[in-house]
Amino acid sequence: MIRNDLRNIAIIAHVDHGKTTLVDGMLKQSGTFRENQVVNERVMDSNDIERERGITILAKNTSVVYKDVKINIVDTPGHADFGGEVERILKMVDGVILLVDAAEGPMPQTRFVLQHALELGHRVIIVINKIDRPDARIDEVIDECYELLMDLNASDEQLDSPILFCSGRDGTASADENVPGTDLTPLFDKILEYIPAPEGEPEEPLQLLVSSIDYNDYVGRIAIGKIERGSIKVNQEVTIGDYHGTKKPYRGKIVTLYQIAGLERVPAEKATVGDIVCISGIENITIGDTICDTATFEPLPFVKISEPTVEMTFSVNDSPFAGREGKFVTSRHLRDRLFRELLKDVSLRVSETDSTDSFKVAGRGEMHLSILIENMRREGYEMGVSTPRVLYKEIDGKLCEPIEELVVDVPETSVGAVMEKMGTRKAEMVSMTPMGSRMRVVFHVPARGLFGYRNEFLTDTKGEGIMNSVFYGYEQYKGDIPRRSNGSLVAFETGEAVTYGLYNAQERGALFIGAGTPVYEGMIVGVSPKPGDLVVNVCKKKHLTNTRASGSDDALRLIPPRVLSLEDSLEFIADDELVEVTPKNIRLRKKTLSNIQRAKDRAKM
Repeated sequence: MIRNDLRNIAIIAHVDHGKTTLVDGMLKQSGTFRENQVVNERVMDSNDIERERGITILAKNTSVVYKDVKINIVDTPGHADFGGEVERILKMVDGVILLVDAAEGPMPQTRFVLQHALELGHRVIIVINKIDRPDARIDEVIDECYELLMDLNASDEQLDSPILFCSGRDGTASADENVPGTDLTPLFDKILEYIPAPEGEPEEPLQLLVSSIDYNDYVGRIAIGKIERGSIKVNQEVTIGDYHGTKKPYRGKIVTLYQIAGLERVPAEKATVGDIVCISGIENITIGDTICDTATFEPLPFVKISEPTVEMTFSVNDSPFAGREGKFVTSRHLRDRLFRELLKDVSLRVSETDSTDSFKVAGRGEMHLSILIENMRREGYEMGVSTPRVLYKEIDGKLCEPIEELVVDVPETSVGAVMEKMGTRKAEMVSMTPMGSRMRVVFHVPARGLFGYRNEFLTDTKGEGIMNSVFYGYEQYKGDIPRRSNGSLVAFETGEAVTYGLYNAQERGALFIGAGTPVYEGMIVGVSPKPGDLVVNVCKKKHLTNTRASGSDDALRLIPPRVLSLEDSLEFIADDELVEVTPKNIRLRKKTLSNIQRAKDRAKM
């Protein structure tokens, strides 16, 4: 049976190329919203962090109806660290819309996701977005898209992919770059014409592959997936298991069944081949499982998710200020939360350590793990987090490390500074392409060489540089890479920072805190321009005397402190330092808080 009343598509693109904005336009034109309804921009980015940062983190499903055909749309993340989301979502769809910025062209993440889509044999509609940008270079970008398809060994049919020209913000599309569109009708028509309708046997035994998991405190795990064969209905008895046989198949019952209509999950009594459904009521179900008919258990193969490349240690917060701000502070709370995250994030790995108070957490990159930390602190957790470490592998008896493909887009005047920094980080230059007054340079660089580099990069390019990286592969260990040449300014005693103490300390380096900030012994309060740590007393008050000296009692002027974000803090810390994360504060500290003990440890080395 061919379901001509249904299409399943995913929108894939590099970060910031306008996927979520285009989905907004599709929802508006399809009549999902009332005419007088107030709608936020980027309505699919429902998570607070997504809205604040302007990035998509979780893949989300929506649907629109056009000419009596239901189009299920999956909005996917564009950042390489969330590639695990994209890889498995592609199993739910029959075609993809590849969105490319009219000025930037295909970027590393575009290549990464498109490769998976082509391997699955999906048809591709190329959409050149933001054609109204003043720096748009449409003809070159079209050539780059075709070159990318050829590089990725696309089939002849995939090489004949149609191209549309779009402005997601204005909600317009057209088949001709010189004829501006009036609405998104050409895009909808092309989806119906070019993306194949789902096919399958509705009378055969049920097969449903779980591609995503949601979690709800009331109903537990919610499995999301596409029905590959047969039909499903409420209260149906089913068998659940996985293709690799890692767990024994077990029986379950479909308690509730939902289909997606617009932005809502709508209860349904039954669904059939090609439908994307949400199911609750089955305990311990996970991504990659197949839900089958009880009579015939035939699990479906599941895409292998790429391995994590970066690891951090999450530990119980043991600083003098522990427990003041968080609701969840014990190792039991921390363990439960981390293992709960594994239910919906297949790219994450959590393992126990020798200590009951700390856990190793491995992910796809710094951004991947920092989003987890940010979510946890907003939920009321306190913890200490170590510096990121790369995960090495032994291949053919040789130590190998993860390599990233880094693409930088910089003004010509900054190329020398970037090349110099990349040289010290053991990077190899792959290509250099002029783009008007800017240059696009591609490097292969060890993943550990990028730790702490983003801020330096922005300084070297005067804020005009764009850098993006994606996992490239494992290569032989490249040797030592210096992590940080600067030392830290460390607090001498516990108390409250005062202007007089800070004024004397700011002559030693740049401060991270202002007057009135509570500090404790061993807390990092700034960065020294020289190697080696300096202990400073920011709580020191001026001795009161009855003599006034001319000029010395003028108001003390403090340089505004440099406030570090969570990502900045993770990039800054050295191996003997931690980031203390609480719901209200992010503090940096030494692992060993006692200044005397650290001095003794240094003397022994």
